[in-house]
Amino acid sequence: MMDIVGKRFWFFLISVLVLVPGIVSLIIFGLKPGVDFSSGTAMTLSLEKPMELGLLRQEFARLGYDKAMIQRTKEEAFFVRLREISLEEREKLIDGLAENTGSKVTVLDYYSVSPIIGMETVRNAAIAVIIASIGILLYISWAFRRMPKPLRWGTCAIVALLHVVAVIMGIFSILGWVRGVEVDALFITGVLAVVGYSVNNIVVVFDRIRENISKGISRNFEVTVNSSILETLSRSLNTSLTTLLVIVALYLFGGVTIRYFVLVLLIGVVAGTYSSLCNAGQLLVVWEKGEWGRFVSWLPFTRRG
Repeated sequence: MMDIVGKRFWFFLISVLVLVPGIVSLIIFGLKPGVDFSSGTAMTLSLEKPMELGLLRQEFARLGYDKAMIQRTKEEAFFVRLREISLEEREKLIDGLAENTGSKVTVLDYYSVSPIIGMETVRNAAIAVIIASIGILLYISWAFRRMPKPLRWGTCAIVALLHVVAVIMGIFSILGWVRGVEVDALFITGVLAVVGYSVNNIVVVFDRIRENISKGISRNFEVTVNSSILETLSRSLNTSLTTLLVIVALYLFGGVTIRYFVLVLLIGVVAGTYSSLCNAGQLLVVWEKGEWGRFVSWLPFTRRG
């Protein structure tokens, strides 16, 4: 029988190695805020005639918007983000583009965010994540109230979920530094969706552990947890694989406006599946055996001599 729980420290080490670069990037660079979290204007423009992306960027620069971020969504449509502009400035920009390119320009979508609204969005997003975390902790603690120390189960689930969120934020921080990837309201939506997905996987594993404890398959808690993870392994992997196929299709063909949202889901499903199978149950075992000190001393960079 495969001993997944017996290799728990290796799984924890992998998690630490994945987290460290992202945390360092978050400390140094943070997340690059999009229009939703800072002042700015976003719009989708449709051009009557086909045009190269590079030429369109030149036209924006000629009109005084050299820092505009422009991405092609389809053959004749472009998604544009730039500094906050008024309706009059927008009309002047559209008229200038039409005149310079000799093509009719149509605004398909447009919204503007002020600095005050941006800060309010950040605050509301933080509150939403905190409330969701507290709700998950209380729910899992209540669902496993018949188990010894039910709060421990909820806490381990939250730690596993925080690992998933930290991985997403770390990768987006690195991508923001390297590729200019921004986070917006859809980023928060994606994170919360991933948290919900990961909670489902963790509850499935925990529920099987509870069933096997009730059946008394072993007096050894570590053996019970390992058997439970193996019993849910194929189900979790199959569910994640089918979900990933849909997400990859959305990422490739869903358009640029939802690409970063889909990227959150892609990273989150992979990290969530790993965390539910390799972290959550193992955390219960470590807590049950009081092995936190042993894990810290086991880490390569904490050894002496």
